[in-house]
Amino acid sequence: MATSYQGELKRKKVSAEEAAAQVKSGDWVEYGFGLGQPDLFDRALAGRVQKLKRVKVRGCLAMRPRAAAEADPEQRHLVYLSWYFSGLERKMYDRGLAHHIPMNFGEAPDTYRRLIDVDVAVLKTAPMDEHGFFNFGPSVTYHKAISEKARTMIVETDASVPYVFGIENAVHINDVEFVLDAGASAMPELKNPAASAVDQKVAELITPEIPSGACIQIGIGAMPNAVCELLAVAPIKDLGIHTEMFVDSLVSLYQAGKVTGAHKATNRYQMAYTFAAGSKRMYDFLDRNAACFAGSVDYTNLPHRIMLNDRVISICNAAQIDLTGQTCSESAGVRQISGAGGQLQFVRGARDSRGGKSFICLASTHERDGRRASRIVARIDECNIVTTPRVDVMYVVTEYGMVNLKGKSVPERARALISIAHPDFREELERQAREYRLIARAVF
Repeated sequence: MATSYQGELKRKKVSAEEAAAQVKSGDWVEYGFGLGQPDLFDRALAGRVQKLKRVKVRGCLAMRPRAAAEADPEQRHLVYLSWYFSGLERKMYDRGLAHHIPMNFGEAPDTYRRLIDVDVAVLKTAPMDEHGFFNFGPSVTYHKAISEKARTMIVETDASVPYVFGIENAVHINDVEFVLDAGASAMPELKNPAASAVDQKVAELITPEIPSGACIQIGIGAMPNAVCELLAVAPIKDLGIHTEMFVDSLVSLYQAGKVTGAHKATNRYQMAYTFAAGSKRMYDFLDRNAACFAGSVDYTNLPHRIMLNDRVISICNAAQIDLTGQTCSESAGVRQISGAGGQLQFVRGARDSRGGKSFICLASTHERDGRRASRIVARIDECNIVTTPRVDVMYVVTEYGMVNLKGKSVPERARALISIAHPDFREELERQAREYRLIARAVF
């Protein structure tokens, strides 16, 4: 006979104000990841933030403004920290309202279980199911580990959260102290900018390198998504998906009949991911869809798991790369713009996969202070953060070409990268390369 958990649910239900009252001065409060961050609780905590001291709120990829941080602009009572900045958190950082925590994304569950204290955790979930579970929706990531470590576990249920299938994707009511019912609010949507001519050119260079039966990881941004759009109309079949982030273009690729997962070693016939952010169309696609598998981020992102699939193709963005191959993808000098995320782990996992390839994509130039500057540089900007070391970088692609750095000496790397820089900057890059002794006198 099935057990009814309705009585337990009724006993544990509280108002937003009662839930926020659980936070005490000095607490570490966990907001979780992306779509799984609480909103009703956040507003209630903002209402009492002036009564607290030394509260630390940890989040990641916030998709709505964080009211508690906004309520204390001088950070006299509360500080907000994030593992990976969304556009909103980047703006908070610029205003002094957010700070960054460096992390390789795939290490998050183990980091929580071994090293991190959580006094109060508040995660947005789907409403309780008939078995007493609160599904994490498309923000599985490291939420199970959070629920295990939290001294006080609160769920903010929202009927608009998609119900996903996978592992470590739910917390049981027996492990929850309080339940806050937020009704049904529309999920925040993430819109990628339309692909530019540069994005399209880069996609055109990468697409022929992807064989039928390949297993794809797509990063965030217009450039990787442009690859998916081209694959949807390419003469290719039986693609697999094992990715960190599920994006809208993967829905298009699946609906075009290009994705079967028939050649995958893990989650065969399923598209595996750890979180999603995109349109309502995508959220509806993920809801109770057996073709999709949401795993914890150590399941999707650790290189030894990525490499189990053959022909893994990893496609990620970069902001700057130097002539030896050092790749900066998360900062602009001292200014943090995102985070390490899973880039390095997928670069390594793809390299170790049989027949795998990793691609670092970037436009050859960008605008800085009203002037055009090269993204390929002789030396990375002062204080810029290296996300992917030069020893790990494989293919680098701009709109001017594609080069493979694996096995190349520093002089060969410098010449290869200069060849795909914008023509207006090549002469200066070569002069600097000689000045810094990156190019030898011998002919390569």
